[in-house]
Amino acid sequence: MTRLRLVLMSLGLIVLLHVPSFAIAESTIQKSSDPPGLRLLEEIQSVITELAESAKPSVVNLIPLSGLGRGRELAQERTPNASGSGSGVIIDPDGHIITNNHVIGDATEIEVRFSDKSKSIARVVGKDLDTDLAVLKVTVDHPLPSAKFGDSSDVRVGQWVLAVGNPFGLDRTVTLGVVSGIGRENINLSRYENFIQTDASINPGNSGGPLFNLRGEIIGINTAIINFAQGIGFAIPSNMAKQVIQQLLTQGRVTRGWLGVGIQPLTFELAQKFGVKEGDGVLVNEVFEKDPAAGAGIKPGDILTRINGIVIDTPARLSRVVAGLLPGSTAKVEIVRDQQHLIIDVALVERRDQAVIASLPQPRMEIKLGLDVQDLTPGLADKFKLKESRGALISKVEPGSLAQLEGLHEGDLIKEVNRVDVGSVGEFNSALSKVRKGETILLRVLRETRAFYVVLKVTD
Repeated sequence: MTRLRLVLMSLGLIVLLHVPSFAIAESTIQKSSDPPGLRLLEEIQSVITELAESAKPSVVNLIPLSGLGRGRELAQERTPNASGSGSGVIIDPDGHIITNNHVIGDATEIEVRFSDKSKSIARVVGKDLDTDLAVLKVTVDHPLPSAKFGDSSDVRVGQWVLAVGNPFGLDRTVTLGVVSGIGRENINLSRYENFIQTDASINPGNSGGPLFNLRGEIIGINTAIINFAQGIGFAIPSNMAKQVIQQLLTQGRVTRGWLGVGIQPLTFELAQKFGVKEGDGVLVNEVFEKDPAAGAGIKPGDILTRINGIVIDTPARLSRVVAGLLPGSTAKVEIVRDQQHLIIDVALVERRDQAVIASLPQPRMEIKLGLDVQDLTPGLADKFKLKESRGALISKVEPGSLAQLEGLHEGDLIKEVNRVDVGSVGEFNSALSKVRKGETILLRVLRETRAFYVVLKVTD
């Protein structure tokens, strides 16, 4: 099929989607005099309409009945017409339904409204706050229409998708659009983010509904829209959803792997100091005692580049990849240490509840250092909640200085200067004396129980 023909098909479909319904109805009656292009476009239109008709019966409307709802439509999503109501999709004939966790909140019973207008009560099988997913089960005396999962790793930007849900109480509304982006993270909707972005209209009440490909397979679970934005919606990829569902169905909760490191992005300045390229991994700024990484020999200052062959280029990706591995499994962790590539086997344990990403440095400006230090004493360690006995403690940060703009403040403990350990003001000054004007200083800083790296530049 030529490129021109593809363009004409796309343009023709757009026109058909915007003409009045009575015109579409008249055009569906093919005449022998119709041009071949029109007949082709009507065939494409038939594929879309048949897809919509086959997909809608698996979509349900959900209304929490008991428990105190969180009242939490995500910050980026408009308030729904009915508080706590949303959508779901039946994933097997036995009546298992997947939706967003924020749709059901703390409810223990949820009213399910099917496409045939019948109703039933569902119970919660399990839910996962970290991915904003939940699985429900409804018991009926007949098989239910269900949809199958597709492979979200095959999703490509530009492909057509169909979103189905119940926005503003309008049952089983269908919208057609394209995938606008994949791998979206840092949206601050959940802990583990890898969203599919689409311009298919997703409105309040669509939360928990499916995003279909043209084969009628679920490739995502619609979860949020950007407030006041046009054509920006997000869906949880089906592969992530399947992994969560499997654990919820078998054990009622989700267990995740735990590496035991604090991490931060590898910025241009940090990459220069560590002799690597910007974005080629994430920087380990802390290794927690008695956790898997420490036992395997991973150290602060290591650049973590891959896990089990998967490229790691952001802290969010590292957290997501590790969380996707089962406790007890062994991960092959590739690192760069002093510009040497190493592969370390790490036996993972179950993830604890606290976050593993440490404080991140702020934007940089080329101005004076702007900080004073003093030796750490037991009293100061107690005051600033430091479990350390040595180091150069920041006693003052000059307003407007580079140190302040980097996020440093009184009570931070400097442990390293340019990869050299410092345990006193004398050692700190000795390390600084080797730095020349225009050079950068790499500091490893401890704040209470979290460590992070910052880069400062000497200007005078």
